[in-house]
Amino acid sequence: MLSFSPAFAFAPAFNAGLLLSLSLIMALGPQNAHVMRMGLRGQHVWLTVAVCIVSDVLLIGLGVLGIAYVGGMSEGVRVGLVLAGIAFLIYYGAQAFVRCRNGESGALPDIQVDHSAGRITRRQATASALAFGWLNPHAWLDTAVLIGTASIAWGTPGNAVFGLGAAAGSVIWFLGLGLSLFWLGQRLRSPQVWRVLDGLVALMMWGTALTLGWGLLGL
Repeated sequence: MLSFSPAFAFAPAFNAGLLLSLSLIMALGPQNAHVMRMGLRGQHVWLTVAVCIVSDVLLIGLGVLGIAYVGGMSEGVRVGLVLAGIAFLIYYGAQAFVRCRNGESGALPDIQVDHSAGRITRRQATASALAFGWLNPHAWLDTAVLIGTASIAWGTPGNAVFGLGAAAGSVIWFLGLGLSLFWLGQRLRSPQVWRVLDGLVALMMWGTALTLGWGLLGL
């Protein structure tokens, strides 16, 4: 008889968390725009990346632990939260698909880089990154609410593994964005780049919604 190690058994939950995290964070929201702005100005890029990673990981932890506890109080609540998460993912995936199809990236014009501005201090860079991580409702919705809601579909301790996958996705994205800014610079502002990313976002969000629905039905 074949036996599977615990690590292999939890791999689907980890991979699902990783893909969901990447699909949510790829959307060019205020936090990503801030990282890109700092990179294009050449100021405290890696400090900004580090603060964004820590903020995201903490928010993911709050979401997975907090919402998983609420979902564990009632089967009806659990199913309701998962269904709400599926609806959000389908809706956000549709938005990304429309942007990809129409070649639109509404956040690009917001990346204004004032090269005449003086250099900011490390403390100012840290404060700015913390503000974009903790005072941004978009970040709370993505990391704490959607990821936390999706995690309860995996039960316990699968939800914790799902959260670890989501945290890994955040680390991979921000490190990759920092390296891309270092190597590509202004070319990252190309609408074509973000059009491709929007296409990937749509596919991953819809795929995650399908996976959650499949698990919810017990198929």
